[in-house]
Amino acid sequence: MSQKEIDPEKVIGQILSQVAAQLRCSLVNVHGALNRLAPQERREEDPGVDRSAALLEESYFRLLRLAGNLTEAAALTEDTPLPLRNEDLVGLCRVLCGEAAQLAAVLEQQIVFRCEEEERLVAINAPGVERLLLNLLSNAMKFTPKGGVITVELRFARGQVELSVSDTGSGISAQLLPTLFDRYRHAERMDPAPHGLGLGLPICHRIAQCHDGELTASSVEGVGTRVAFTFPDRTEPVVTVQDVGFDYAGGFDHTLVELSDALPAAAFSRRRREQP
Repeated sequence: MSQKEIDPEKVIGQILSQVAAQLRCSLVNVHGALNRLAPQERREEDPGVDRSAALLEESYFRLLRLAGNLTEAAALTEDTPLPLRNEDLVGLCRVLCGEAAQLAAVLEQQIVFRCEEEERLVAINAPGVERLLLNLLSNAMKFTPKGGVITVELRFARGQVELSVSDTGSGISAQLLPTLFDRYRHAERMDPAPHGLGLGLPICHRIAQCHDGELTASSVEGVGTRVAFTFPDRTEPVVTVQDVGFDYAGGFDHTLVELSDALPAAAFSRRRREQP
């Protein structure tokens, strides 16, 4: 293959995928060592050990999330479809919001889920929708102050599904909105540390496209931001059996992994998790 035929984005995607694989291998050893140095019973008995272990666990989950995003980044320029199957979208969103609300409480934020229907079968890729919603919640939590409210609303109208996440946060400047879903292509517009590599929203955008849908955002600085995922309200005529897919969270709590970028170390305290 000549130099002209090389696709730089494809090469970069392959490299990122390999980096993610290397990260995952090292993270397995890190988590194993953490559990040996600070086993559950010791964390329960010693608040100091629990605080230190929680800080390490926070970093571990954030790196695990990064590895997942790097793996997914390889697919940003591909047209590979996501398999769809009929799922209760209302139930999925309600459960995720309930789990996220418990973690948001550590930040003194409230997450509210609204939907007029109790259940609704829709053809979706459940892991993809889960990841999209948790990414949007993570972004909202990062930019919403204490006492703020994050509202997740699911609506069905005119043959379309609209899943939106609205917050009462700092908002996004009008200059950033046009490149919000592809900031990884614009180094000068990427968020400074610790807000990540700007891959979360592009990944969400691809998930939306794989559902024949779109992702849109509106925002007012100082008031808040609303991001909406709109796609066809349809079901698959044939129920198919699917293989178990790759678990981007490595078998850990998906909600905790995806929201780790927005959470303080206190959220990973063993004592907090054991509270009713």
